[in-house]
Amino acid sequence: MTQRIHASYWLETGGDPERTAQTIAGEQSSGTFLKLANETDELKERAGARVECLEVLEKVSSPSLPGAKASSTYTRCRLELSWPIENLGPCLPSLLSTVAGNLYELQDVSGLRILDITLPDAFARAYPGPAFGVEGTRRLAGVARGPLIGTIIKPSVGLDARQTAEQVRLLVEGGIDFIKDDELQGDGPGCPFDERVAAVMRVVNDAADQTGRKAMMAFNITGDLDRMKRRHDRVRELGGTCVMVCVASVGVAGLVELRRHSTLPIHAHRAGWGYLSRSPALGWDFAAWQKIWRLAGADHLHVNGLRNKFSEPDDVVMHGARAVATPLFEHAPMATMPVFSSAQTGLQALDTFTGLGSADLICTAGGGIFGHPDGVPAGVSALRQAWDAAIAGIDLRRHAQTHGELARALSFW
Repeated sequence: MTQRIHASYWLETGGDPERTAQTIAGEQSSGTFLKLANETDELKERAGARVECLEVLEKVSSPSLPGAKASSTYTRCRLELSWPIENLGPCLPSLLSTVAGNLYELQDVSGLRILDITLPDAFARAYPGPAFGVEGTRRLAGVARGPLIGTIIKPSVGLDARQTAEQVRLLVEGGIDFIKDDELQGDGPGCPFDERVAAVMRVVNDAADQTGRKAMMAFNITGDLDRMKRRHDRVRELGGTCVMVCVASVGVAGLVELRRHSTLPIHAHRAGWGYLSRSPALGWDFAAWQKIWRLAGADHLHVNGLRNKFSEPDDVVMHGARAVATPLFEHAPMATMPVFSSAQTGLQALDTFTGLGSADLICTAGGGIFGHPDGVPAGVSALRQAWDAAIAGIDLRRHAQTHGELARALSFW
């Protein structure tokens, strides 16, 4: 039996929904705007996309997106399409062109959002997914249980290599588990990549020699493929245990090739996610989008955070986080680690732990650590104490009565 690729959409159209669905199916497989002689019934049956489900949800009087055909009524539907894998093979770049290609531009479409995708096992055989995931990350970071307590180097840019290393020194003195470059930090003349890595790793390695545990530092290696490979190798040579990329910037093929090259965990940042998702009538749901990057090799993937500074509500954040923690294939768990960030403090710990149902996560707090009135090490301790309370089921303020760093943090969180 032919294995098929499935994708579900929220669709809005000013035309007949059934005709629009068939138009999309044709456009994304064997059809075009004219009936061609060699598009035979046999070919359409073999290679055409199928409309598996079309459910009318509601009707509205105006279109969600510009450029659609004028109509007095616009119908909103749930649409599911499927394609035979023989059309494209198990290829992630071609998959994107198939499920999220020219269908968005069709005049019959006044709104379209991809909700989910389901892939045949052939994709699991073609793409190994994360090399490290949860277990490998825990092993390298020396954190057997509980969340990885992490942070982002702040200010995002403007510090030179020496100043960055000094920030890292304060963090490792506080017992931090995980540190990352900001996504804006690259290889500028004010803080060259090689100088930054060398300065930071001296601090990290010295601390590891003293404590026996090495903090995981995710250096941002985002760039063209040759530079990413060279930067990865430099991090590894100096004893680093993680690299970071902005996945929308390097693309699917870039991440796939880095995964093939890398011997370190890949921390995947979703910078740019808003332009793919913020309109409810256009783009992607995170549950669908994250599957692409996990297959491509992301060991960690950002999911935003509860009560964040961005536009996503808490239920959307937790739905995305649970999606990242859910196996893609029954026989290939691909356990990518969700990363919570964006205005996080210890105040979100209990709700995050409860919502995810697990502490297999990285919790990164910038201001929530660096803003502690008693200094950076106290900020690290306070965040860890908040998570200890959440996992143990202890009231946060009661826990603070016997933990001074947490008590002081509650005054500014």
